[in-house]
Amino acid sequence: MTVVSEHGKEAVVGILVSAQFFGEGCLNGQIVRVATAMEECVITSITRKAMLATLRKEPEFSELFVAYLLTRSNRIEEDLIDQLFNSSEKRLARLLLLLANFGKAGKPIPVDPAINQAILAEMIGTTRSRVSFFLNKFRKLGLISYNGKIEVHRSLLNAVLYEKPQIVREEKLPK
Repeated sequence: MTVVSEHGKEAVVGILVSAQFFGEGCLNGQIVRVATAMEECVITSITRKAMLATLRKEPEFSELFVAYLLTRSNRIEEDLIDQLFNSSEKRLARLLLLLANFGKAGKPIPVDPAINQAILAEMIGTTRSRVSFFLNKFRKLGLISYNGKIEVHRSLLNAVLYEKPQIVREEKLPK
């Protein structure tokens, strides 16, 4: 999902995967929601009226939907806290862990190759050159493998959790 400022600057504010909801703001009166597909996808459209009726009549679906909304709200809050208090290096590390599904059931997955350095930069609020610098640093430290796709290693999780100074310290880009 993307947002565009009145000056035309675009930012990626979320990446949705299969079986996720979007556009739920219409239930609260939101008129337009901008979403851009990065790859071919199938979308099921549900009218506001039908969604509200389903939420009233289907308690199991209502529980699922509320759980989704609460999880998403928590994620947005965590993203805001991350943006306010963490360095761009640490924000990138956290984003890579999220994109690789660390903390979820199953093995971590490689980051989708469609999510390039420019998109990563938009998502964490920095430049593509900073992302490139940090990705190279993470690769040299053995935290990721980076060869067309990014494979995140558990060591990146440990680096973020234990905040090793050599990993999360802000550094100036070389000239």
